[in-house]
Amino acid sequence: MGPGSAGNIVYNKLKQQIVSLELPPGTSLSEKEMSLAFEVSRTPVRESFVRLAQEGLVLVLPQRGTKVSLIDSELVEEARFMREQLEKAVIRLACEAFPENKLEELEANLAQQKESIEHQDGKRMFELDESFHRILFEGCRKQGTWNIIQQMNAHLNRSRMLWLSANPHWSHLYEQHREMADAIRRQDGDYAERIMQEHLSLIISNLTVLKEKHPHYFK
Repeated sequence: MGPGSAGNIVYNKLKQQIVSLELPPGTSLSEKEMSLAFEVSRTPVRESFVRLAQEGLVLVLPQRGTKVSLIDSELVEEARFMREQLEKAVIRLACEAFPENKLEELEANLAQQKESIEHQDGKRMFELDESFHRILFEGCRKQGTWNIIQQMNAHLNRSRMLWLSANPHWSHLYEQHREMADAIRRQDGDYAERIMQEHLSLIISNLTVLKEKHPHYFK
């Protein structure tokens, strides 16, 4: 395994652990401990810390070590704003033309969402939520736009994961996704856009409650 692939594996695993809150905000990270855990040298770990710092997920503090960053409410709102503008535009495009095979992917995703709700699996529900939105971008041939969104999504995603883990009643998320898929089939752009806006405003409406329940997680 070359250095590049080792760095990518460490980076992707650490990012997944941070976003899923397996490594909560404020957690200290040690190059030595991580290199032992991943069975790699310190170089790919150090490179991963730099990449994660660029995304705002960790803080590299000279002489003081590295920590998982606290969630920044302003960055949560900024990411939500960007997603709202872009995703409303994308779902309107989807209502004009959307490949049948991508509609089938949405349906398969929705079936899995129902299963995750039944099993109260917040981590899986988060992954399926992300996948549902990614499929919309892929179906509109806007994968590059989705990739750009991911670069700003770190603080928003942690807030979403925190909310999902704190509130196991996710049926309304499924229902909104269900309505989006149905609107795409009907080619009802106005309705789809409205549901998307309501959907993406959920985390902001719950942010105050999250900050009250988990003040040590927020900047």
